[in-house]
Amino acid sequence: MKTPLGIAIFGMAAILVVGFLVVVFSAMDQSDAGGLESYARGEMRRFTQIDDAPPQPDAVYVDENGDEVRLSDYRGQVILVNFWATWCGPCVEEMPALDRLQADLGGEDFQVVTVSLDRSMDDVLAFFERIELENLPIIHDSNLASFSQIRTPGLPTSVLYDRQGRELGRVTAPAEWDSEDAKALIRAAIARGV
Repeated sequence: MKTPLGIAIFGMAAILVVGFLVVVFSAMDQSDAGGLESYARGEMRRFTQIDDAPPQPDAVYVDENGDEVRLSDYRGQVILVNFWATWCGPCVEEMPALDRLQADLGGEDFQVVTVSLDRSMDDVLAFFERIELENLPIIHDSNLASFSQIRTPGLPTSVLYDRQGRELGRVTAPAEWDSEDAKALIRAAIARGV
């Protein structure tokens, strides 16, 4: 015999089970490479995630000392890779903000990595000296190998990678990388621990 109290108890139990299942399946649906959409606001409103993001470029770059550098050298750290050039006005505009971001958050867990697509390392060195950038690495892509690998419409392009080298998202425009919105995004990526 169905009593009103029995129906109410059964209904409450069913609601709890459905609620629990919604929470479990929602958590399962969030992949390791995503989950930062809520930080795409304010100064980071142009931060986008790509469903079929290209793999991290495996190009060999050269640093200011002539030593080989690969993005995989940064595995274990969250990295913001900024592809830029001295002839690109918007790129030049955002470099001081990237320098300040590196000064504020750079360390064991996070690095800003700037990859120049200029014709020569001399152009890059002169630019760093003229603008007085002190915290960013000087890395040059002399073959322009990464430009096609990252599938970008232009410069500047900044790609955020997790500790395993998987793309978390990107900004294909200049950004205020030292803003509180940008720092919140970076801190969220670091906190993921992936």
